[in-house]
Amino acid sequence: MQYLEMRKGRVEIIPMIDIMLFLLVFFIMVTLRMIPAQGLPAHLPGSSTAQQLPKPKVTLALHKDGTLDMDGKAVTLAALTAQLRTRADAQVTIAASRGVPVQDLVKVMDACRSAGVSAIGLATAPLAR
Repeated sequence: MQYLEMRKGRVEIIPMIDIMLFLLVFFIMVTLRMIPAQGLPAHLPGSSTAQQLPKPKVTLALHKDGTLDMDGKAVTLAALTAQLRTRADAQVTIAASRGVPVQDLVKVMDACRSAGVSAIGLATAPLAR
């Protein structure tokens, strides 16, 4: 009488692994969308020949009134030079607001160069076509 024998139940683990992997990927994607994007408030000038730059290690925001922010904190040119000297291989991106005098931009670039920074980029916004 083999038809009355009880067979042991099996737990299928492969579908459970698939579901757990799907949930893991889902929660990672949701978590990445919850992290706010870091940015600086500036009205960037446009450029049709802009290229993608590597992620900067230091971001400077130069405003119309001449104030300068380094990674979101206000600094002077002397303090900027001193802080950049402590960083070995700093890559600087300058986000100058639209309408900033060129002389102010040159002063910031000179301060970066005097600190030993050789990788300086200018942030621009793409032109609307």
